Amino acid sequence: MKIQIWSDVACPFCYIGKRHLEKALRQLPDLDVDIVWKSFELDPNAPTESDLDIYDTLAKKYGRDREWAKQMNTNMVQMAANTGLDFNMDEVKPTNSFNAHQLLHLARERGKQDEMKEALLSAYFTEGKHVGKTETLVQIATDIGLDKNDAEKVLENNSYSGQVVNDVEEAHRLGVQAVPFFYINEKYGLSGAQPVEVFMEALQKISEEKVS
Repeated sequence: MKIQIWSDVACPFCYIGKRHLEKALRQLPDLDVDIVWKSFELDPNAPTESDLDIYDTLAKKYGRDREWAKQMNTNMVQMAANTGLDFNMDEVKPTNSFNAHQLLHLARERGKQDEMKEALLSAYFTEGKHVGKTETLVQIATDIGLDKNDAEKVLENNSYSGQVVNDVEEAHRLGVQAVPFFYINEKYGLSGAQPVEVFMEALQKISEEKVS
């Protein structure tokens, strides 16, 4: 079974959805699943460096006030905690995620894409790392076992920029409006951080259909 997932490393629902899918798959151990992480930028025009914290960034983006943004994130932190994630929103550093997506493509080629995705999400939401900075991204890459020189060259030469753009264009052709978006066997779509039970039911039905 192939599951393609469009998501952004700056997307809290994407991290929560990842955990829900993982929990569902652990309860369906007989499924042979290939997960492919696809690129999607929530804000492709976001600057790499920003003087605004996450609350002011969201308030500005949605035309609301800071208190609204803080309340929304408080709810998000609780939702994350319910699935075992420790979001540290006060330390989140808003940035552009394009280069992070490039390294995800490198990691895919090296058989380490899921490790890279997890490391990037954790760096952004839990560890307060600046995932727009080259040195931070290179360190994350080497921490999961990628070659430092390979990571540096990718970021220096924009080696996977075309693949990132292609992923985004493919999402648009599929009508993806929000992420995470889970595309199973290039036929079935699930949008959002669905509950574990929804993932389990969908994956079981699709696997049974394939067998029959």
